[in-house]
Amino acid sequence: MPEFLYDFQRTQVAFAAYIRDPEGVIPPNDVPCQRMAAYRDLFFNNIENFIATAFPVSKSVLGEEAWRSLIRDFYRGHHCKTPLFIEIAEEFLEYLSNERSEESVDPPFLLELAHYEWVELALAVSEEELPEAGNASGALILDDCVSLSPVAWPVAYGFPVHRIGPNFKPSAPDGTLTFLVVYRNQEDLVRFMELNQVSYRLLQSLDDSPGLTVREHLLMIAQELQHPEPDMVLEFGEELIRNLHLKGLIGLHG
Repeated sequence: MPEFLYDFQRTQVAFAAYIRDPEGVIPPNDVPCQRMAAYRDLFFNNIENFIATAFPVSKSVLGEEAWRSLIRDFYRGHHCKTPLFIEIAEEFLEYLSNERSEESVDPPFLLELAHYEWVELALAVSEEELPEAGNASGALILDDCVSLSPVAWPVAYGFPVHRIGPNFKPSAPDGTLTFLVVYRNQEDLVRFMELNQVSYRLLQSLDDSPGLTVREHLLMIAQELQHPEPDMVLEFGEELIRNLHLKGLIGLHG
């Protein structure tokens, strides 16, 4: 705290400190306790409600008591870098990733589950435009350039996050990665698709190298797999690309 503060500034600092940590900080003595209690509850409940809206599954698997304790810890100790309410969910994810105590009793899947829920929110509010959907069923597309939709994100997790809920709370990863693509469709609804490892790698390739053709992407995947019959990879991959294009997950540019 600066050495010199005006009286109103000292009140503001004391007010904010108490609002952040009412259990550990004495309230300012020049504000009625009843008024401070109203502000205390109003501020916390607003933040808790916003985060609960962004992470409903995380809240449901933790239960009310553990959830409010988690939000209280975030509220007390994390210093947000944004004034925008819509970005508080990302701040909460930052807190879980880098600031949450290792001694906490959080379930082991909480960080991945929260990331998955944040991805859904980020895609829902993204201002990026979908590529134009189309019907490539009869076209020759192997030599078309292909790009991943900016609102389609391939993700991989150690837990099956899309299945976690109050009735399924795995205590440890089973050693099998879960590959998903989370995307916003033409109806502006966020959906997900489960992928195998090869399909996931293809979407990663589309994201990393948007200027390549369908053929170039698929041959690169075949080389990575050391597949003895690249033509089989081309055949399988071409059909996959057609289906993804129909769903609006990718764009094709002849």
